[in-house]
Amino acid sequence: MSLSRVFEQSIYIRASATTVEHCLTDLQLMHSWLNPALRCEPIGEWDDRLGAQSRFVIQIPLLKPSLISRIVEREPGLIVWSFEGFFLGRDRWECQPQIEGTLLLNRFEFTIPNPIIAFGFDRVAANWTREDMQAQLRRLKRVAERTYRQGV
Repeated sequence: MSLSRVFEQSIYIRASATTVEHCLTDLQLMHSWLNPALRCEPIGEWDDRLGAQSRFVIQIPLLKPSLISRIVEREPGLIVWSFEGFFLGRDRWECQPQIEGTLLLNRFEFTIPNPIIAFGFDRVAANWTREDMQAQLRRLKRVAERTYRQGV
């Protein structure tokens, strides 16, 4: 049996919840804050509605492992991707409007079915993943605040 792992984080962004959500769902903006080693490719036309699918590819030479994701929850200010591949889980993003900005909450919950990959992840990649997710939130904050100032 594979253990469930949960990484939760949040960040305050001086931009409207609409702008922050746009940064989560616009493919071009998404690529400006995602880890450069991670690429999101639409399956069919890019869409941010319920049921839309995409492929997240880790740009590792020769291997290029990927996860198929699907939007399984969608409301204004909320998007949840479910994914399967070498990980199985959900990536939940929630924009909570605040007086002068948005509190962005991210919950990444997953299991790794392959015990060898799970062992390697826990020993080598878990801390790196957590740190990378925090860096990703800081990049998203910069993109959203810049986008908001520009009135996009």
